[in-house]
Amino acid sequence: MIILQNKISKQEVSEMPKVSFSGRIFVIYTETEARKAIDYLNTHSVVGVDTETRPSFRKGMTHKVALLQIATYDTCFLFRLNHLGLPDFLEEFLQNDVLKVGLSLRDDFAVLRKRNGGDLRDGNWIELQDYVPHFGIEEKSLQKIYALLFGKKISKAQRLSNWEAEVLTEAQQLYAATDAWACVEIYSYLEDLRSHGNYRIEKVEEKAGE
Repeated sequence: MIILQNKISKQEVSEMPKVSFSGRIFVIYTETEARKAIDYLNTHSVVGVDTETRPSFRKGMTHKVALLQIATYDTCFLFRLNHLGLPDFLEEFLQNDVLKVGLSLRDDFAVLRKRNGGDLRDGNWIELQDYVPHFGIEEKSLQKIYALLFGKKISKAQRLSNWEAEVLTEAQQLYAATDAWACVEIYSYLEDLRSHGNYRIEKVEEKAGE
């Protein structure tokens, strides 16, 4: 019997070992590379999706979304949208029948629509913030949901780095890939639990340091 808790504290998460994506990472700059990546992704039934935007530290200034991460269980493609734009075939993939799993998808769709002029429609998507409550999980952040399920911590150290840099550092690539991959891991793990039903919810008291 697997026990799922509803909440976890920041302190508990901070004490956990770090986890990062250990698969293949491909950084995509051109339409030719992007087409090959999409052909590969279309052979999968479920992928994880996330985006990154260069942070703005000046009031009133915003940047367009710079990176789109799409991951399978063992491969992640980092689409450099600041170089590539959002080609039609990439938009079509986002709207096709391959199941895409993400977190805070409303924000991701908002920045992608700004990038392509507002034409992007919702496709076959799972919003983890709507999905995990079915299992009694009350957390909303990817880091806390992952920690509750796997007892490991996703580092957020690169979140405010420059996603428009000419070359993404290895740390940036790992951070971006891990976020997209973690969405697939969470969904697949919970779907497996749901299929066999061998779990129960353990309600814990409000955690300190939320």
